[in-house]
Amino acid sequence: MSRPTAPGPVEALPAPKRFTAKRTITVKGQRIAYTSIAGETYLYNRAAEPIGSIFSFSYLRDGPPDTKRPVLFVFNGGPGSSSLWLHMGVVGPRRVVLDREVNPSNTPPFDVADNPHSLIDVADLVFIDPVGTGWSRVIGKGSTADFWGVDEDADSVAQFIELWLTEHKRWNAPKFVMGESYGSVRAAVLPRALMGGPLYIGYMRGITLNGVVLLGTTLNARNASGEAGAAEMRQALMLPAMADTAWYHQKIDRRGRSLEAFHQEVTAFAKGDYAQALKMDKAGQLSAPERAAITARLAAYTGLPAGAYDKALAMTDAEFGRRLLADQGLQVGTYDSRYTLPLANTGNDPVGDDPAMGRYVPGFVAAFHQTVADDLKVTMDRPYGAIVWRDLLPSWNWERGGVPPGQSFATDLAVAMRRTEKLRVLVASGYYDFSTHSAPAEYAIEQAGLPKDRVTLRRYASGHMLYLGDTAGPFADDVRTLIRDATK
Repeated sequence: MSRPTAPGPVEALPAPKRFTAKRTITVKGQRIAYTSIAGETYLYNRAAEPIGSIFSFSYLRDGPPDTKRPVLFVFNGGPGSSSLWLHMGVVGPRRVVLDREVNPSNTPPFDVADNPHSLIDVADLVFIDPVGTGWSRVIGKGSTADFWGVDEDADSVAQFIELWLTEHKRWNAPKFVMGESYGSVRAAVLPRALMGGPLYIGYMRGITLNGVVLLGTTLNARNASGEAGAAEMRQALMLPAMADTAWYHQKIDRRGRSLEAFHQEVTAFAKGDYAQALKMDKAGQLSAPERAAITARLAAYTGLPAGAYDKALAMTDAEFGRRLLADQGLQVGTYDSRYTLPLANTGNDPVGDDPAMGRYVPGFVAAFHQTVADDLKVTMDRPYGAIVWRDLLPSWNWERGGVPPGQSFATDLAVAMRRTEKLRVLVASGYYDFSTHSAPAEYAIEQAGLPKDRVTLRRYASGHMLYLGDTAGPFADDVRTLIRDATK
């Protein structure tokens, strides 16, 4: 494991860099003029010494000051990812244009265009790159240990939000956060850091949220519960995404079932008979006829031969991804199983050789750099860290303060919803996401007992980046509904 960096030298810091520009866009028939502000915000320790710098991108609608206009704070995951994916994929005023929404070319040129789905019509937008990602970094008396951990990360992002609200005089604005992938963990923990208290950060920020949006949701703790049957249920809940993928590639008999109807049928089997069979098999109590009946159901749902489950009733995502279209010499993607690449000559890199990430990453990164240079007028003297795994991920502190070991992050949301009785949550998932399956996320929400009347579950015919594949519009509209309902 890499060791955290030592505190930096004490030296005078230059003023934070800021870049502003003005543009207009049409969204939902409205012509909207807005100002972009890209730049640094310094973070401080309790001695008021600078320890970190967060680079963010703010889009503020022009017009008379409106202190009650909603603000949406947006970030991606990792840990180690910048916010460029949501920025250029669905939320920001500009959007990457790929030559195809599924299986696009990954060689330039790529295009950028105004985003007709941007949420700037209903909220001002703030894209946050946590310390260690993008152009955000450790400075002054800081060390990576101040930022690289579940609690540390949430506290630093909360401080950024606190400072942003003060700078822009928006303390009375309705506030929303949107987090994708690990960002869903950050979004679940943030209400605690924003409120503060004697048992957590030791002081009170007193900031509450109107809404939380989770995408590519992962809410199980790193050291998840070891209670009887928990591991088997986690395994069973991987099945629906495999079955959805088989449905998409027409490897099963659809029998007129829609994707949603099929998904619900498989999920019921996974949570019931399949989870029970896994527990019985582990205990050596599953008879041969019972095993044959289960493997027959698995074959009918996944499109694989029953013999694929002879050695074990469970299968990893990676193995399924290699098996499903093996007769065509193809592998399906982990991040979006609609995408394919040849099975042969893979380098086995989990991202670079993934049929989805390997395809759309170059377009997103190129579109981002074009946007910040041409539209936002940003000039920086160091590379932008789109996703940073080296040092950051091996050093990440998963230990948490003030909560029982192994507590689900869904429980953090349940606590936040108890504290804030108007807080609403949208959980958005892609049917074809093998990276963060929809079924386990929804099961975690169910087990934590979140108030059903304030939680909305949505699934989209897409993958981990669920706004790819003609689903950006429906997702953005669901977020609009959340914002409007939460500000009534």
